[in-house]
Amino acid sequence: MAFDLILTGAVLPDGRLGQDIGIVEGKIAQIAADLPRDGAEVMDVTGHLVTPPFVDAHFHLDATLSIAGADEVNETGTLADGIALWEEMSAAMTADDYRDRALRYFDIAVSQGLLAVRTHVDVTDANLVAAQALAEVKREVADYIDLQLVAFPQMGFFCRPDMDDSIRTVLDLGFDVVGGAPHLEQTAALGRASITALCEIAAEHDAMVDMHCDENDDPASRHIETLVHETRRLGLEGRVTGSHLTSMHSMDNFYAARLITQMAQAEMNVIVNPAVNLHLQGRYDTYPKRRGLARVPELMQAGCAVAFAQDCVMDPWYPLGRGCLLDIAYLGAHACHLIEPAGLWACFEAVTDVPAQIMELDHLGLAVGKSADLVVLEARDPAEAIRLRAPRRAVIRRGQIISQTPPAHARLTLPGRPERLDLMHAFHPAPDGP
Repeated sequence: MAFDLILTGAVLPDGRLGQDIGIVEGKIAQIAADLPRDGAEVMDVTGHLVTPPFVDAHFHLDATLSIAGADEVNETGTLADGIALWEEMSAAMTADDYRDRALRYFDIAVSQGLLAVRTHVDVTDANLVAAQALAEVKREVADYIDLQLVAFPQMGFFCRPDMDDSIRTVLDLGFDVVGGAPHLEQTAALGRASITALCEIAAEHDAMVDMHCDENDDPASRHIETLVHETRRLGLEGRVTGSHLTSMHSMDNFYAARLITQMAQAEMNVIVNPAVNLHLQGRYDTYPKRRGLARVPELMQAGCAVAFAQDCVMDPWYPLGRGCLLDIAYLGAHACHLIEPAGLWACFEAVTDVPAQIMELDHLGLAVGKSADLVVLEARDPAEAIRLRAPRRAVIRRGQIISQTPPAHARLTLPGRPERLDLMHAFHPAPDGP
């Protein structure tokens, strides 16, 4: 077999060493030791981890980078004040503004090995300016980003009487997912009604569902149970995601255990946003302050697909972030007590394979026949990749190298020591290789 590109000497996430990955016409054709070169382009990645791309299954592309250079920021750090600031800022935004910020962010994303994103898009504006702009961005970036769009009524499904028409309109524009935020409706009853209405629209259009759900510290905020019920009633098992679910941190343990069992039975997916949830939640606490995260280890143990996501970068809800999913895995490992080897493995999968599964991106993965969308990391295994937030030596999309980063080294001159020391691998001997 003649290959277009061969990655030689790779370390794979499952621990296999010295593997060659042969790529033909943008797909992984063979994984084995010592593949024949026969004129193929060769990239020596000896001793470095090669993985599927990072996948961010919960993001807000319409708001990203919006506070860069802005005069106003969310001084309190609360979710409510972030929403109020966004309502004010978004009123003046144009299609060009949405497009330009999205494309700038994706330049960052690609350099971080992030090749698939699910973004929630505010459809509160009846003119759907953001929705139309990002539908165009989806087409524009298709060669290098798998972009899923979520119809997200940021200010509530019942904030205007024709919201259902807007949801259906954007689904026809190429949106993939129906979203919502039932805890932001005026009453709990309206929140439950919004879930029913939005899930029925999704079922009609054969769309996935991804709801911001119970994003607060209130143990009585229990819209997730309604989402579980509608999932089973409408036969949407495996296609519904509950995002945030921060109220689970405050729930009674008996109720939470019962709820998690029901979620697993409904094949509910869960997306947790460690950085943003840690920043926004617990703002009304004195001490001890709650972490405000869903019960990640328990959800994983029950069999729910649990992903970690970035959520926000430099917007009214979060002033930091850089599109680095390893940062998010690192924070999640700490906040969820997942530092042991199995936990770190789960955290790595929570930013690669699991979000791809949630987004139904079946073409991604490190296996023969899958798309050659790969990341070369300056690390020996997933745990080291998280510990170091390892540099991306190369990012490959459909067999084409689209981003490269030089090796990260520090040069020291110390008495009685070699002049050069690779600090990235100071705890282990550095491997031979590029």
